[in-house]
Amino acid sequence: MPDPADLPARALIEALRAGRLTPRDVTEACIARVAAREGTVRAFAAHDEAAWRRGAEVAPVESPLAGLPVGVKDVLDAAGLPAGYGSPIWEGWRPRADAACVAMIRRAGGVVAGKTVTTEFATRRPGPTTNPHDPSRTPGGSSQGSAAGVAAGFFPLAYGTQTAGSIIRPAAYCGVVGFKPTYGTIHRGGMRVMSESLDTIGAMARDVFGCALLVGASAGLDLWSGLGRRAEPPRIAFIPGPAEDVLEESSRAMLEDLAARLGRAGGRVERVALPPAVLAAIEAHPVVMQGEIRQALAWEHAAAPDGLSPWLRERAAWVDALPDDALPRAREAFAKARTEFDAFMRDYDFVLTASAPGEAPSGLEATGDPACNLLWTALHAPCVTLPAGVGPHGMPLGVQVVGAIGRDRAILAAAEWVAGQV
Repeated sequence: MPDPADLPARALIEALRAGRLTPRDVTEACIARVAAREGTVRAFAAHDEAAWRRGAEVAPVESPLAGLPVGVKDVLDAAGLPAGYGSPIWEGWRPRADAACVAMIRRAGGVVAGKTVTTEFATRRPGPTTNPHDPSRTPGGSSQGSAAGVAAGFFPLAYGTQTAGSIIRPAAYCGVVGFKPTYGTIHRGGMRVMSESLDTIGAMARDVFGCALLVGASAGLDLWSGLGRRAEPPRIAFIPGPAEDVLEESSRAMLEDLAARLGRAGGRVERVALPPAVLAAIEAHPVVMQGEIRQALAWEHAAAPDGLSPWLRERAAWVDALPDDALPRAREAFAKARTEFDAFMRDYDFVLTASAPGEAPSGLEATGDPACNLLWTALHAPCVTLPAGVGPHGMPLGVQVVGAIGRDRAILAAAEWVAGQV
């Protein structure tokens, strides 16, 4: 049998149910991989191997998650582990309780592998994590430890969160599957929320099934049973943008080639443009995101401003200079965009678009451009990124499929169909 640390969730679940593996076998394989690669990848903010092993010993194989290890992004509380939120201000803080989603996956038989590195409050300043495919390149952000950890084989499942592109972009850069469900699908209790209007908890895994499994278990939904069942040819809106001008040539070529292949596989592919009212959410996004982050960090700005990065302090000053009605007007633009997008999607099963401008950029000082993601986050739409080949430097490329708001089961099924054509 292949190393369990390299297996996707579906294969692991099948082996666990058949008795070919035990939860302890999976945990030991992942811990061995951590020992071999964590010194370079640096995906963990904190982990307790003894607690991880204890969880594996008691995890029931018949449960939905069957004892699979889960990486927990360090903006989500997990009892017994530190919660630093990527900030020195909170160093040493240990919450008493699990976040709602962490409690849900424990109940569903998941085992917490540890807390994964996040950028500062899931914003811009990166942590130390490197890309497992090339340690000189960023893994993306803000869910950098989760994406890198799944790619490196530290855990088969991981939580990410997204305010602009923090699930989809790092998953694409690290060559794994990422799923940002419809806004509000997973309860945010116990999360360090930055943007009330945008922050969404989602999943990363090596396969679509794993993402469906983790999000479903976290929300009390069965999102995985219907995967692979598609009777009608899908209606596909091919939209290389909305940030087409920033796409690298490798991403453009990959998208064009995949759109052609999906057409040959029976999909009805139509190159289309989004309505202007939908695109208006792009301009509104930074006002909503930064305006709400300014409010979320009110205590830190007052009590520990020197612990905040210069970028966060500069963004706060930018928000303070906006007109008083800027945030309400931006929220209104979001609402109109969502209404228009809902009408647009009545003619399509999914949007085919880019996950990121291209390969993961060199350097660890930044996490890449979220231009390919922030619109879909503002729309509250479910999105999945899939590995779709490699670029000129041998780094992963991702393709993104986007669904109508609330159509999470459908977009997961569509993503699995697209994955079969990649």
